[in-house]
Amino acid sequence: MPGIAGIISKHGPSAEWRSRIQSMVECMTHEAFYVSGTYLNEELGLWSGWTCHQEAFADRLPIWNERKDICLIFSGEDFADQADVDALRTRGHNFNSGDASYLVHLYEEMGYEFLEKLNGWFSGVLLDLREHKFVLFNDRYGVNRIYYHEDSRGFYFASEAKALLKILPGTRQLDFRSLGEVLSCLCCEAVLQNRTVFSGISLLPPGSSWVFSRGEPVKKKSYFKRERWESQPQLSESNFYEKLKETWARVLPKYFLGKQPVGLSLTGGVDSRMILAWVPHLAGTLPCYTWSGKYRDCEDVKIARQAAKLCRQPHSTILVGDEFLSQFHDLAEKAVYISDGTMDVTGSIDLYVQ
Repeated sequence: MPGIAGIISKHGPSAEWRSRIQSMVECMTHEAFYVSGTYLNEELGLWSGWTCHQEAFADRLPIWNERKDICLIFSGEDFADQADVDALRTRGHNFNSGDASYLVHLYEEMGYEFLEKLNGWFSGVLLDLREHKFVLFNDRYGVNRIYYHEDSRGFYFASEAKALLKILPGTRQLDFRSLGEVLSCLCCEAVLQNRTVFSGISLLPPGSSWVFSRGEPVKKKSYFKRERWESQPQLSESNFYEKLKETWARVLPKYFLGKQPVGLSLTGGVDSRMILAWVPHLAGTLPCYTWSGKYRDCEDVKIARQAAKLCRQPHSTILVGDEFLSQFHDLAEKAVYISDGTMDVTGSIDLYVQ
């Protein structure tokens, strides 16, 4: 999957860091259509790299401000309020439309508090060359994973654990405590306390903003305080409904912006039907699709087809049949491999259809 990787040296440049970061990036390049690159800053002790889809929100890395003293490596997406983006332009900032280039300017205006404005799943590294420091961050729920390992030589991080396993042989063994937790919590297959099943590899906690400065210990900060949300007044049933309706109508259009074509995976579930009902597309312009077995239409197909017809959108049924079954072994292995084990063999359907 697209993501970022990096090595933060504790003892200055090393001839091996360049080749190691290249190995990490290659390890995360799973498809020929991925684009990738590296950014090195020996003065700050950072060797970083990335992979992403061409024309995606995070394409065209690294992202710089006009003075070339703020740099961003980013993975994922941010679904910003257009008013916030427009406000940056009125203040004289120049950036592209439809990608992540406005984020460095949001940092210029707000400092690290800009992270609180982001809405989406993401991770990244932002370098402030004026302050000689940089911050490693992720989204408030940790959906966009960052794995890390630290030893006497450096701090290593990547969106995929396999990128760390590639360059750190000592981590290529199971953590039996974590494995025990997975087997004990079969309902959620969880590993606790931000550990992983790999020895010495941890997950960056959700909502992190870890600040690195040359020669100083990392400052492990968090920009997201759950208490602020949990302490809000409880809504009545009627107020909750009205607030949900207003928020849904305001937020949903953000997810249909961007440069790439959009389609809707439509099932019989209420979530995808709600999206279809409120989608900001003209009739006949949003392709919808549903998976189906080879023998008969399941309820998902029947309901999805009817919902698409009511909303006057085109609908297709994607057959999961003999072709899928002939590829199942390879798809199942790839699903587990790409996801670092966070998906099981059922993820093979996603790889086949998507």
